[in-house]
Amino acid sequence: MENHSSGSGGKPRLKKLGSDITVNVIASVIASVVFLIAGFFWGKYHERHEYGKNLDQYDFYPFEVNRDNVPEFKLNDFRLGMHYLLKNTDYTAACQLIFIGEQNDVRSKLDPSEQRVYAALFGKYDGKKIADDTAEYLENYARIVRLVGKSFPDSGIEILLHNLADPAHSLVALENNVTGRHLRDGTTSLLLDLKRRQIQNEDKLNYELNIGSRKFKCTSIPIIRKDYGIVGAICINVDAHYLNEEVAKDKEHLEAFFRNLCRTDFKLDENILSKDEFAKAQKGKRHFRDERF
Repeated sequence: MENHSSGSGGKPRLKKLGSDITVNVIASVIASVVFLIAGFFWGKYHERHEYGKNLDQYDFYPFEVNRDNVPEFKLNDFRLGMHYLLKNTDYTAACQLIFIGEQNDVRSKLDPSEQRVYAALFGKYDGKKIADDTAEYLENYARIVRLVGKSFPDSGIEILLHNLADPAHSLVALENNVTGRHLRDGTTSLLLDLKRRQIQNEDKLNYELNIGSRKFKCTSIPIIRKDYGIVGAICINVDAHYLNEEVAKDKEHLEAFFRNLCRTDFKLDENILSKDEFAKAQKGKRHFRDERF
């Protein structure tokens, strides 16, 4: 009798145990969800706290547009920003300030005591990594410049890449050299001119340069990175006198130019035409201005 009584009383205990387990599981799931949501918002808060604001949201943004609508670097504002961001952590603004400082060669413009402050700022925010990240960011652009240039060899059309994080040694890729420059050569007014045109919403496209007896048709394309602004530029320089005087006026040179321009290294079986153009090509259309079609 005692054993029977013990067995019949076990069912309520088992039911209660199962109910307790269910409650605990539900409670654990709810707690996990709460912690997950809390962690998400804490992470967002921490991210904002860590990375901060863009530099142009501060009063000490070190550029000012003058009456000629040209941006001017303001060293005094740079100094203010330097001191502020050394005492108050703002990763985004500090990295942008360091990037601008490197672009404008502030080390040579600051007095020795301010150079020490800048060195401390540079160390606090790992300034070397900012330059390294920019160089890495521009690697694919360098590859584009090299491959485009090699597609048109000995054509009198130069293409190059400037890394504007280091204006004193900005030239990092160069193909079909017609200007006589070398890798690691610097640039002077390119950055400010690109900034000015960015403000005026202008492209630096198809402009003429006359330097002594030399004449060029040029295009400069800024490379803009969200966190830092203009970080580089691809420039195309056409040697106008070479094409007009050496190529266009001499039959042999002209033929050689076009042979070189149309030269290929290998063949592929690949269609790059639209469906309509493909059909016309099969019927005999030879080029995009073939008026027979």
